[in-house]
Amino acid sequence: MIALVPDVIYGELTGPARELAPGADLRPYAEDEAAPVDGLDKADAVLRWVAGRRFSDLVARGPCVRWLHTASAGVDHVLTPAVRAKAGLTVTDSGPAFEIAISEFVLAWMLLVARRLPDLMAHQHAHEWKPEVQQELYGQTVGIIGLGPIGRGVASRAKAFGMRTLGLRRRDAPVPAVDEVLAGDAGLARLLRESDWIVLAAALTDASRSLIGPAQLAQMKPSAWLINIARGGLVDEAALTEALQAGRIGGACLDVFAREPLPPDSPLWDMPNVHIAPHNSPGWTPGLHERQKALFVDNLRRFVRGEPLEGVVDIAWGY
Repeated sequence: MIALVPDVIYGELTGPARELAPGADLRPYAEDEAAPVDGLDKADAVLRWVAGRRFSDLVARGPCVRWLHTASAGVDHVLTPAVRAKAGLTVTDSGPAFEIAISEFVLAWMLLVARRLPDLMAHQHAHEWKPEVQQELYGQTVGIIGLGPIGRGVASRAKAFGMRTLGLRRRDAPVPAVDEVLAGDAGLARLLRESDWIVLAAALTDASRSLIGPAQLAQMKPSAWLINIARGGLVDEAALTEALQAGRIGGACLDVFAREPLPPDSPLWDMPNVHIAPHNSPGWTPGLHERQKALFVDNLRRFVRGEPLEGVVDIAWGY
């Protein structure tokens, strides 16, 4: 079988693919749409790497393409009209590769806020010996919206800190490290009321767009913090900005936004109860990079052998 892979990662994949999936023939392609693509007429699979854009055209033009793998966790930007229209196409994502990096980032943000690290660093810069009254994560409640690999990773790490974990998903089936799994509007309302920390780890779909709006923000504790490491579209950003300015919630840690980069004139930049990251929660760590490659090569091996693939996306549901 022939798999088209981006030229930026081709050299790192040929060795592992030769060892684990000897029946696979990898062919590099450039993101430049004018560049020719060797093997497109016979290719069975396309790999989309981080920030890749040409994949959609290759899927549409490749008459034999049956599998698209993306190195991303989210797929809202991957399920283009061309991808959705491709008959018989299987799409797989790389959610498990991101679990460690992003869930560690979430806990880092929680610790930063609870232990008042920005205040302590400000005192250091001012040469002030000024202790701060802090909080413990132990015993607090974290509500996690979206229990895919990243949400489950947050839950397991929160349990290590002695936290109570609530989770929201489409079905209320049990999930490891989650004390209670909730579903539906009633479940969301309860999670918002009871949580000290609300972590958004859900996929962005038509159904989840603006999931957190004025009514949901009003249900949160006045002391609660919202952490969004998923997609900016999950939150009504204007309503969140208003709630933060009015002090109706404790604060927000935001890695994603409705518009990226976040405009320089956004009031979010200067709010003392807001921490901002430039869509950087994965950190693009060496470990993440290796897991992304390993996950693709393992699925490549499965594809060659006719075995079920890991991380299959439900195209109709959008995740």
